[in-house]
Amino acid sequence: MSVEAATTAGIYVHVPFCLTRCGYCDFNAYAGLDQLKPRYLRALVAEASLAAPAWQDVEVASVFLGGGTPTTMEPADLKSLLIHLRDRFTFAEEAEITTEANPDTVDRQRLEQLRAAGFGRLSMGAQSFDPSVLRSLERLHSPESVRRAFDAAREAGYDNVNLDLIYGADGEGLDSWEDTLRETVMLAPEHVSAYALTIEPATPLGRKVASGEVPPPDPDLQADMFAAACGVLASACYAHYEVSNWAKPGYECRHNLGYWERRPYLGLGAGAHSYREARRWWNVRPPEDYLARVERGELPEGGAEQLEASDTYLEEVFLRLRTFEGIPASWIEPSVAEPYLELGLLTLEGDSLVPTERGMLLLNELVLALAANSN
Repeated sequence: MSVEAATTAGIYVHVPFCLTRCGYCDFNAYAGLDQLKPRYLRALVAEASLAAPAWQDVEVASVFLGGGTPTTMEPADLKSLLIHLRDRFTFAEEAEITTEANPDTVDRQRLEQLRAAGFGRLSMGAQSFDPSVLRSLERLHSPESVRRAFDAAREAGYDNVNLDLIYGADGEGLDSWEDTLRETVMLAPEHVSAYALTIEPATPLGRKVASGEVPPPDPDLQADMFAAACGVLASACYAHYEVSNWAKPGYECRHNLGYWERRPYLGLGAGAHSYREARRWWNVRPPEDYLARVERGELPEGGAEQLEASDTYLEEVFLRLRTFEGIPASWIEPSVAEPYLELGLLTLEGDSLVPTERGMLLLNELVLALAANSN
């Protein structure tokens, strides 16, 4: 078994503000709380100062602003936050700094300001290039606004852009999804994330599915959509390096790789999660509660868990099998791995058992079967 890498760490900053809350979204995100933004910015700065002393022995390899929609905040405010983080933590010389963006919250001027501030990587929520699918997802932006925002990013000098896609929404067929993939390839982002729509019970979409108003995603169709993504993106020279992520050579997301490699990460902001030395903890979720805790000079921890060795191992197997690095073959009895090799769910590459794209469709079952019979 591997030893947790501890020489570098990531910082995740959660910005909970959105233009509107999409019906499928289960993230800690809110519309209509713009009045909290000045306090929230001050609280992020204060929380970073409170947390920093415990992280002086590691180098920050990546920062990721997610949400919510970070770009609903002013570029000058995000710049001041990043300056503060650099003052409080030791950054790697070529640290990857990412912000998520909604296409309707950015233009060339704002993107130029963000890039000049140090946000060198942009992750944009496109979701689909089919207007009917966007309506089904309750996204406000149009396909044209994605194209316009992407062009603005290029004009602003961005050469490391990710587009987020979602497949399996109500009314989306394989033809529509393939059109979205082709449109994506035509724009030629450096990175593509494609996620199967999942139904969370506590969301508006989850309630519609439960009531029968909207059908749940068809798993067979989603499997075909996953296969289509694999084919279209491979033909455009994107490497499939994680179950939901493809990249041009050298543009893999270093921040997300940190999660899959089980490197330490610090979460700042309402509901943000952190992980280090087999301990996972999380901040209180409601923004007002988060603000009150930090304004009292307290770290806003809302809960924690210490992982047992067995849990840590199961998590490592799961995370490694999400990527095409796989797991050491020595971890698994040959007789246990053999059926999955014969079924084409695993391949043996050197000394590693690596999932195939078919295997990634059955990832949970594969992980449980292998981990339960490991050496």
